[in-house]
Amino acid sequence: MSVARCQAEVDSAEFTEWLAYHQIEPFGTQMEDLRAGVIAAATYNVNRDTRKRPEPLGPSDVIPWIGGLMKREEPEPVLLDDPVAQSNLMRASIFGRSRNAKAA
Repeated sequence: MSVARCQAEVDSAEFTEWLAYHQIEPFGTQMEDLRAGVIAAATYNVNRDTRKRPEPLGPSDVIPWIGGLMKREEPEPVLLDDPVAQSNLMRASIFGRSRNAKAA
């Protein structure tokens, strides 16, 4: 589904519910890669030489990007003095457009 179609078909209440659900039960390609990493690490661990590598591998050892996923830092909030500008910034970051932009 394209972003434009999603914006046309999904209202803000449903979108908010999906965001909340994702916080509880993450989904998407990153989670699929994480699951594959668990399998890869388990396969390596049962076949590893415990004298050469006594510590088992984890998913973060076989997935290069996982450090960014698991160690995500909260970004600093952007607070503007002008309430209208703040609302426009929030709208643009959530919906990808400002209030004055015409719908396509």
